[in-house]
Amino acid sequence: MANVEKIENLVIGSGGSGKFVGWTMAGAGRRTAMIERGALGGACPNVACLPSKNIIYSAKVAALARRGAEFGLKTGSSLSIDMKTVQRRKRLMVEGLHQMHVDLSNASGVELIMGSARFIAPRTAEISLKKGGKRTIEGERVFIDLGTRATIPRLKGLEAAKPMTHVELLDLDRLPEHLIVMGGGYVGLELAQAMRRLGARVTVIEAGPQLAAQEDPDVSALLKDLFVGEGIEVLLGTHVDEVEGRSGDRVKVHATEGPGTRAIEGTDLLVATGRTANTDGIGLELTGVELDAQGFIKVNERLETTAQNIWAMGDCAGSPMFTHVAFDDFRVVHENLNGGNRTTRDRLIPFCMFTDPELARVGKNETEARRDGIAYRVVKMPMANVLRTRTVTEPRGIMKMLIAKDSDQILGFTAMGFEASEQMAAVQTAMIGHLPYAALRDAIYTHPTMSEGLNVLLGNVPAA
Repeated sequence: MANVEKIENLVIGSGGSGKFVGWTMAGAGRRTAMIERGALGGACPNVACLPSKNIIYSAKVAALARRGAEFGLKTGSSLSIDMKTVQRRKRLMVEGLHQMHVDLSNASGVELIMGSARFIAPRTAEISLKKGGKRTIEGERVFIDLGTRATIPRLKGLEAAKPMTHVELLDLDRLPEHLIVMGGGYVGLELAQAMRRLGARVTVIEAGPQLAAQEDPDVSALLKDLFVGEGIEVLLGTHVDEVEGRSGDRVKVHATEGPGTRAIEGTDLLVATGRTANTDGIGLELTGVELDAQGFIKVNERLETTAQNIWAMGDCAGSPMFTHVAFDDFRVVHENLNGGNRTTRDRLIPFCMFTDPELARVGKNETEARRDGIAYRVVKMPMANVLRTRTVTEPRGIMKMLIAKDSDQILGFTAMGFEASEQMAAVQTAMIGHLPYAALRDAIYTHPTMSEGLNVLLGNVPAA
């Protein structure tokens, strides 16, 4: 094969795992090339996690402004939203994050190649450069971080309707008049609430019996009450059959709801029904790397693929789809290459849904414990029992902890409420250290903070 450049490390993708592999390997003096076909840094800083939280915070400010009278603010009789200014704030943040990634890449010494890679042989990729031309590079070791994209279901009329995914919605300079959201998971719920608070009418359509399908029914019920209370129409057990029209103008969604049918009309359509791995069309079949039935790369607990000296990380490897997990995937691979023995087995992975109030969880919930046949005790209380919520007038939500039936082991913690993610972090730390729940119960927390609620919650644990 002519004109093949040989290097030590070839990284395909600069997302949450790939960029740290590239920066770290290059920083250690090893010749490393990192290929990126889209935006440097991957989805999180450019079109996903951080931009969405930026928009969500603008929506929270708008919601608080509407409540100004509660706090003694005289704001006048009306509130208007300038979406161009909302977007300007987000874009300034994204530009800053992009420059940060450029600076870190330059400082590391990694060779950043902007273009699309396609494997033409094991560990060998042909790169179609954005500026024109091609290069062919063979790596002694290859690290794949391809990410995922929003899934567009195969439904009559849906593709022709040109629906938005989170990418397009997060870049709108206008406010939808009536946004229809297909999907009641993380993305759909976060963006539905944000758009409602910015002034859009919103309808959420979920095929399952509850919002946030993986959560306990009591938590899901609180989410529904929250959304309905904010004026969001929530349709559960509703299956979309067909879509007419075009998003951005007029759309009509035909759906089956129980024994009957109905049509939901709106101006804009957001699809948030899952993720598809970006593993198609890049020649993986020529590398010995195998995919599972859903198109994700098969890896073992050390993130090694079925091909020698090729690793896969992040979303495309079927890891839980969080940026913090992608970073840990990098740590697994990096430590093992340097003599360690780190795996993905039994990782304690936290998450937070950034609705307002937040929904945060670490470890098992009741649904999962019952599914796995784990005996447990549960202690639960309204978030209003935490005095900090009284100071900020944010009493909504609950706290609940699962504790082993015959020991003081913490099995899991769920909180929906003001600063719930901060409470979760304290419990996660205790779980990592294998502390009994009593250590949290008896700790002295600063008053008044949200963590202080752990004293109250755990003072009521049922006896073993």
